[in-house]
Amino acid sequence: MTQTDQRPVERGELTARELGRWVWRQVTSMRTALVLLLLLALAAIPGSVIPQSGVDALAVTRWKEEHPDLTPIYEKLGLFSVYDSIWFSAIYLLLVLSLVGCIVPRLFVYAKGLRAQPPRTPRNLSRLPDHTSYETDLPADEVLARARAVLGKRHRLRGLDRPSPSGSGYSTNEGSVSAERGYLREAGNLLFHLSVLIVLAGFAIGGLFGYQGGVILVQGSTFGNNLTQYDDFDPGGLFTPEQLDDFAFTVEDFEVEWLRSGAGAGTARGFEAGLSYHQGDGPEERYDLRVNHPLSIGDTDVFLIGHGYAPVITIRDGEGNIAHTGPAPFLPQDQSFVSFGVVKTAAAEPGQIGLEGLLYPTFRFYDGDPVSVFPDDLDPLVSMLVYTGDLGLDSGASQSVYVLDKSNADQVLDEDGKPFRLDLSVGETIELPDGLGSVTLERIDPWVRVQISQSPGKEVALGGVILALIGLCGSLFIRPRRVWVRARSVDTGAPGDTMTTVVEVAGLDRSGNGDLDEVLADLVAALQKE
Repeated sequence: MTQTDQRPVERGELTARELGRWVWRQVTSMRTALVLLLLLALAAIPGSVIPQSGVDALAVTRWKEEHPDLTPIYEKLGLFSVYDSIWFSAIYLLLVLSLVGCIVPRLFVYAKGLRAQPPRTPRNLSRLPDHTSYETDLPADEVLARARAVLGKRHRLRGLDRPSPSGSGYSTNEGSVSAERGYLREAGNLLFHLSVLIVLAGFAIGGLFGYQGGVILVQGSTFGNNLTQYDDFDPGGLFTPEQLDDFAFTVEDFEVEWLRSGAGAGTARGFEAGLSYHQGDGPEERYDLRVNHPLSIGDTDVFLIGHGYAPVITIRDGEGNIAHTGPAPFLPQDQSFVSFGVVKTAAAEPGQIGLEGLLYPTFRFYDGDPVSVFPDDLDPLVSMLVYTGDLGLDSGASQSVYVLDKSNADQVLDEDGKPFRLDLSVGETIELPDGLGSVTLERIDPWVRVQISQSPGKEVALGGVILALIGLCGSLFIRPRRVWVRARSVDTGAPGDTMTTVVEVAGLDRSGNGDLDEVLADLVAALQKE
């Protein structure tokens, strides 16, 4: 077989080029774009239900501890980082490709329609749903001139149509005027479709060059904007550390306003963190950080997104030395702000000491169970179990501050052989069994969780949204309408070669508002006005 001997294409079979064109048409169809948009919305649901590592790494850690069987499956599917997963990116990129393929050709169609002249006058205006006619003694040219003057105020006009005579009784003195208004509706469509691409470009810029990080800060602590200070950090694909603005801030105080009576008792009405900050070597400034009122420093925004309590606990080992002292942020578990936390120290002798338990902001016993009756720290109590031994703190492996490795540790027991529990009020000290030392609850400090981010494409996306709203309003409220006026001189057949002018007026409302009769009546009145 020679090179020219190729298998003939059977009937109905597509060549490679035809198959490629067919696939491209399917991908760039509006139906495919709508399906991909629906798939993207469905794919985003896990990101709003399952904790995301780029948003709250602490919540991800807690979720993994509570669901050890599901965790390997979720990790393989990328459900802890949905928006960075391969399958979500594939849907997003296909949607972008489909939208670009849909929108770009339509941009040329809309642009062509925007420049187009009104269509020629139909041959038989009486067949249109809205039409009227009358006779006048004015010459046809004068009627057409009046029509152009009246319609030209609010319509786009076409050049005067001068058809040749067609049929007996018609003179050469015949013509028509075509007018159109509402053609800017096409500009609204053009602007709306173009804005979709602008919004996508804004999100792409933010996703590639931006970043988002979070950190928990106890009242009185200071944050410096460098990578080592973040608890979790989610950079864009093209992010570089040089993008980090040079600033630092200190949480001076934190206040929560609680509703203390009525149906909403126990609900927080407002949060406010007093910050002192400085940018580079600049002067120190003050700012009251509140929800939805971020602090902007350079290109960086600092948001207040959460708060909780940090018991200040001092641990003395069996030799009386302070092995640990300082605040330990506890994580809220419910609306009453019952919070879980861990305290551990490697410096204790004769063995490492770890504490794990709950903080009750306003402690009470209810039906024999410990509860918190109010989320404010009115009567706090810390209840923790004690572990000693090898807590894995010397292994060199990274370890979450909210996880206590008890695999090689022993639980401390009381004289009855039951787990020893510390129930500490503020200022109280309890001695540990077997001469392990003592634990003191010094006070309760508040902590705040802040989100620090750069979104370089947000102005672009915002501009796209504004343009989309303008274009949508134009598409919805601009009413396209076409009006035609034809005038022709007709011989009345009376002695003296008397001529009269028959004027036909018709319109077509492309928005279906149904008020064209009134428009035509006003136009006829204007044409007949002396």
